[in-house]
Amino acid sequence: MGNDSVIGLPTSIEVAWGLREPSQKGPKRILSLGRIVDTAVTVADADGIGAISMSRIAKELNSSTMSLYRYVSAKDELLPLMVDAAFGPPVPHPDPRPRWRAGLEHWSRSYLDVLRRHPWVVRIPISGPPSTPHQIAWAEQGLRFLQRSGLSEAQKMSSILLLAGLVRNEAQLADTYEAFARSGPDGAETMLDYRRLIEKLADADRFPAINAAMEAGVFDDSDGEDTEFSFALTCALDGIEALIRRRRRAARPAGQSR
Repeated sequence: MGNDSVIGLPTSIEVAWGLREPSQKGPKRILSLGRIVDTAVTVADADGIGAISMSRIAKELNSSTMSLYRYVSAKDELLPLMVDAAFGPPVPHPDPRPRWRAGLEHWSRSYLDVLRRHPWVVRIPISGPPSTPHQIAWAEQGLRFLQRSGLSEAQKMSSILLLAGLVRNEAQLADTYEAFARSGPDGAETMLDYRRLIEKLADADRFPAINAAMEAGVFDDSDGEDTEFSFALTCALDGIEALIRRRRRAARPAGQSR
């Protein structure tokens, strides 16, 4: 395509979409936007998102900080490209035409796998709808799984946003819990410490529900990272299924019971 700028898009996003070529002015370049982004992802995976700076990336690339600005104007412009690289293309479902529920479960678990491999992603605030190639491809895949569901286009998108929020929340809780657990000798002991703390602060007369949960052993140990997510995902998919059934019943001709 030509070099006409797409209104409102940073140059790096245009390059990511193949809408323009990087400028070739100046001396011969040994860097590329792809190398810069990949290096930033490697740094974030190793040291967290707090370690990302233009000077740190330049050091890793044995280059000057100013040379990076030929490709990306600021760290804020680099972050969405890092997220896009972390996601990569969506993971294909083994069945080329899965039922909607199997497709969305695959989509949600694949999404969670990305966030578990790159936990720093959830520490980057969402500043708007996805605009990078891989994230658009993930949204496309999720919507396609709902093509034959009978939902409206708005309901399909809302369903994908619901599941994306569920996945991000699970990843954020896991990240918080890991930090919490690191403050104690181990995860199980930390949870017991939490129970003892709540028992001292929350008397049973004022907080009967939370005390009932403690009596049931909810805070004694962790159920494992998959148990809670599976429960939440099942609830969300059950809700989408109920909506699909209601839509299908409403679409039947009057007097038709099945």
